[in-house]
Amino acid sequence: MNAAVAVHGLRKTYGDVEAVKGVDFEVAPGEVFGFLGPNGAGKTTTISMLCTLINPTGGTAEVGGHDVVKERDEVRRNIGLVFQDPTLDGYLTAEQNLRFHAELYGVPKEAVPDRLRQVLEMVALWDRKDSKVMTFSGGMKRRLEIARGLLHSPRVLFLDEPTVGLDPQTRSAIWGYINRLRHTEDITIFMTTHYMDEAEYCDRIAIIDHGEIVVIDSPEALKASVGEDRVQIQTGDDETTIKLLKERFDIDAAVREGQVTFAVASGEQFVPRLFADLGMPIRSVSVSRPSLDDVFMSYTGSTIRDAESGPGNQWMRAMARGR
Repeated sequence: MNAAVAVHGLRKTYGDVEAVKGVDFEVAPGEVFGFLGPNGAGKTTTISMLCTLINPTGGTAEVGGHDVVKERDEVRRNIGLVFQDPTLDGYLTAEQNLRFHAELYGVPKEAVPDRLRQVLEMVALWDRKDSKVMTFSGGMKRRLEIARGLLHSPRVLFLDEPTVGLDPQTRSAIWGYINRLRHTEDITIFMTTHYMDEAEYCDRIAIIDHGEIVVIDSPEALKASVGEDRVQIQTGDDETTIKLLKERFDIDAAVREGQVTFAVASGEQFVPRLFADLGMPIRSVSVSRPSLDDVFMSYTGSTIRDAESGPGNQWMRAMARGR
C-alpha cells in the first residue's frame, strides 16, 4: 500500500537559516501522525511545504501519491488544512463559510447539502449553521474549521496546532471530534503540536527539534525507550544538590520546572537511599513513570519549554512565518 505522505530529504532554508534540515518520513493511509516539537522547530514550515503553500529548497515530498512541486493542484484537491490562525469569515454564517469552500473545491452542487449537514453534525454545529461566525467561541470556530477541512472529502487532513490557545476542556472536546473521524471518514490525519497530552492521541510521533527529526515511533514505544523513572526533589540549595547527586550516586541532574530533576531505574526503590545518603534535607520528592516530556528531554537534551525559550527559536520562527 502506498504511503499517504512520503518525504525524502525535505529541506527549507531562509537565507542563512535552515528551518528544515533534510527530513525523511512516511505516513501510512488511515494513520494519525504527529509532529511534536517546540514553536519554531520546523513543524509549520514542513506542513506548509506538504500543503504546497511554500516550495521546498531541496528533497521531495508526495501527498496522496502526488508530488508537492510538480502536481500542486492534485495535492490541493486531495488535502484538507486547518491553520493555526483562524481563516473563517466572521460576517458570514457557518453554512455560508462552508458553501463558499465547496465552490472553491468544486464539490458537485447536488452533493453539497448532504455533505454540509454531515460535517456540521459531526462537529455538533448543525444547530448553529445559520449563526454568524463572529458569535462563535474559539472552540466552535476551530470545530467549524475542521468541518470545512473535511467538506470536500480529502484523503489527508492537515491540522497545524489544532487546539492552540484553547482551554484544556475545549481541547479535549476537539480531540473527541477528531478521533471520531477515524470511524466516519476514510482519512489520514497529519498534525503538528507542542502539547504533550495532545501527542498521546497519535498512532506515531515524529519529534522534531531545530529542523531535524530526532526519532519516530508510537507514544508508548517512545516512553518505553526512555526506560527510567523521573524523580523531582526540592531542597534548600539546588546547586549543592546537583553536585551531591553526581558525587554520591553518579547521577546527572538539572533544574527543570523549579525542581532538581533526574532519571533513575526503579525510582520508588531509590528514594529511601536518596533520603539516607544525599547528605542534606529534602523538602519534597516525587516519582513518575516516563512521559513524553521525558522522551523529549532524553532525545533533545532539553524540555519542550526550555527549547521554546532558546535563543535561536525566535529567529527561526520569525523566518518561518515570513515565508
